[in-house]
Amino acid sequence: MVRMPLKSATSSLGAFLCACLLIPAQQSPPLNSLVESGQTIFEGHESSYLIRRLPISSFPELPAAIEEQLNLRGCLIPQTYEAHRPENVVHASLERPGSSDWAVLCSAQGAVSLLVFFGSGSSQPFTLSSGPETERLQLHGTSGVLGFNWAIDPASPQQVHDAQLGMRHPSPRLDHDALADTLVDRHTVYHFYLKSTWIVLEMQD
Repeated sequence: MVRMPLKSATSSLGAFLCACLLIPAQQSPPLNSLVESGQTIFEGHESSYLIRRLPISSFPELPAAIEEQLNLRGCLIPQTYEAHRPENVVHASLERPGSSDWAVLCSAQGAVSLLVFFGSGSSQPFTLSSGPETERLQLHGTSGVLGFNWAIDPASPQQVHDAQLGMRHPSPRLDHDALADTLVDRHTVYHFYLKSTWIVLEMQD
């Protein structure tokens, strides 16, 4: 075995350490996100806001055909101010029992829309609601900065039944999923597809 002279070894080690110090520490890349901040009028006053959005590629579970449609629309997926993981893309049985359907909040060109894609092959999604993204802002925490407050989630028949407890005349138990449409920290409505029509289920006041 050939041994390097001590002086040469020390010099080489010093050069190696210096080179290492010049190389940035390798870290896991952050989840790709787009953050918009700005000013808007809120309750009669000018307020700062911050909206974080994720690209469609952050949701690899989406079927390719739906991903393509969302990209053609220029969609990004807005995240609520309390999000800790990617949200506002929902997979559930929304058309009928056992169907494989998707609901998405799509942010594009200053507007946000609630889109539902049925797995039965419909070429165009349903648009259940749409409006300016800045109308979906509210105060949270103590910073005084407004955040995005619209969230969607799947709601199983049991979850809807539980939400209707206490009603004098609750709906018959559902046979497939509903879509929970929530203003964070405020209220939730439930969209349900019945006989080729979307309805909003009655809830206790």
